[in-house]
Amino acid sequence: MGFSSGRETQAPRPVRTVPAAGRSEDIVLEFKNFSFQYASQTEPTLYDINLSVKRGEKILILGPSGSGKSTLIHCVNGLALNAYGGRVSGEFTLFGRGGASLNIFEISRLAGTVLQDTDSQFVGLSAAEDIAFAAENDCVSPAELHRRVREAAALVGMESHLSKPPQDLSGGQKQRISIAGVLMDEVEILLFDEPLANLDPSAGKDAIELIDMIHREKGKTILIVEHRLEDAIHRPVDRIVLFDKGRIIADLPPAELLASSLLRNAGIREPLYLSALRYAGSDIKASCKPQSLETLIFDPAPLRDWSGAAGDPGRETAKPLLEIRDLSFSYPKGAAGLHNVSFFVGAGERMSLVGENGAGKSTLAKIICGFLTPSSGSVFFDGKDLAGSSIMERAESIGYVMQNPNQMISCPMIFDEAALGLRTRGVGGAEVQERVYEALRICGLYPFRNWPVNALSYGQKKRLTIASILVLNPRFIIMDEPSAGQDYRHYVEFMEFLKNLNGEAGLSMLLITHDMHLMLEYTRRTAVLSEGRCITVGGSADILSDDFVIEKAHLKRTSLYDLALAAKLPDPRLFIRQFIAHEEKNRTGSGDRRAVQYSRTGSAAL
Repeated sequence: MGFSSGRETQAPRPVRTVPAAGRSEDIVLEFKNFSFQYASQTEPTLYDINLSVKRGEKILILGPSGSGKSTLIHCVNGLALNAYGGRVSGEFTLFGRGGASLNIFEISRLAGTVLQDTDSQFVGLSAAEDIAFAAENDCVSPAELHRRVREAAALVGMESHLSKPPQDLSGGQKQRISIAGVLMDEVEILLFDEPLANLDPSAGKDAIELIDMIHREKGKTILIVEHRLEDAIHRPVDRIVLFDKGRIIADLPPAELLASSLLRNAGIREPLYLSALRYAGSDIKASCKPQSLETLIFDPAPLRDWSGAAGDPGRETAKPLLEIRDLSFSYPKGAAGLHNVSFFVGAGERMSLVGENGAGKSTLAKIICGFLTPSSGSVFFDGKDLAGSSIMERAESIGYVMQNPNQMISCPMIFDEAALGLRTRGVGGAEVQERVYEALRICGLYPFRNWPVNALSYGQKKRLTIASILVLNPRFIIMDEPSAGQDYRHYVEFMEFLKNLNGEAGLSMLLITHDMHLMLEYTRRTAVLSEGRCITVGGSADILSDDFVIEKAHLKRTSLYDLALAAKLPDPRLFIRQFIAHEEKNRTGSGDRRAVQYSRTGSAAL
């Protein structure tokens, strides 16, 4: 069937689909002509959904932000219908029972959810207590309770961590405990809402492998909501259901979807190895088995011809602006922090800082800003030792943008939020208005200057936090996870905005990230932390081609490198640089140029 990419939200859209097979008793979840509208909204979030899920299937629910995929999951687990409230039309059944008639407790016996924010799911003071919570409420005997907790913990590889409090667990460990707690109810359906969002690359890979193991060994029916496609299909899925603007626009096996143009039309990033093959002129068909590099059938000749020109190798900048010299820090009770860390960020440079959860990245940022005092070593800015500088003095030159913009925003109105730093410094009214308006123009928020903050989207709030720093005329900005919580289209727009700030305003940037794509595409150099030590500083493409560094720092080898090896290219690093150069030229030379224009005109609505 054909595919329509029209923008009308009310118009029906043809769906590419493979008919579901199996007897009716095999269907555990089904939507028929189902629509849902939140009570607080004027338009439905889901339109005319038709979806059947068979027992034991593993399905990836894919789509850009705001497409309705999480709302679908909330309909399944009962939150949308019982907690949030809204209007329903059509039919939704769970194991043959009307979903709208079931309360959350009844649904919890059938379907369990692992949330994106695992901290919000913890209820116990230790890992064991959290796993045991559901069974305790069912008055399970102590002996049976202990047996089931140990069994669930062993299944997710956490039996040696049962006595630990949640705050002592890494992001990946918290997720494993949450999964174990859901498994205690012995539910048939497991729902994972963006399980990769807060994990480092290695932990994300482990999470997908754990979900796959549970699927194979326990036979659970699994739905995974995610927009990081390449990472999510690290292990096979039966189908990919693609959402856009509240509708299902495709329901296909992975090979068929990846061979089509549907992903690109919906603004979803396809796996990098497929993009590279398309750039080289290869024709991707379902028969090529493109769902993974292990199954991919391709002719390496076009790649060899295309990869002749190398990208910029990313040599070190000559003039340092921020210098970290032999920096060490220890938390109370001897907890590890930093050990003799040294590297620099050049004037006008964008540089990545990467490493596993707990490697010391945020600790380093806090020391640079003056929130923490190092045990030894120094931080120099433009040749000056910052040891005697206060937090406010450092803030005159160095800005820190946190991952979650809601943790930085203090005022209800946009203008007041952007003006806060100037007003606390006693700057006069006329100058405040002039500098705030200019910062809002740069950040594309000038048309909204008199709006309340709550009217902004997540991406716009991130821009507002940058505007509140730009009014102070800093020379250096630290960005913590700038791509977090953003789909590919918003990611490109936001990163092009940052690139424009870096290039035209001359701002130097240190980007703390788990996103290997961001590291490759937007920074030439990267510093890598592992267990509080800086284990290497070098070209981003070179680092993601070094197996020792990747394993030590819990990074993830890019599929471009694996593709180059499979094609027997002479130098995978040169191939990666060629890909990056092609992507950059394509972004700034075509449709994504609008992201740069947005930052100048204020017409963006991220």
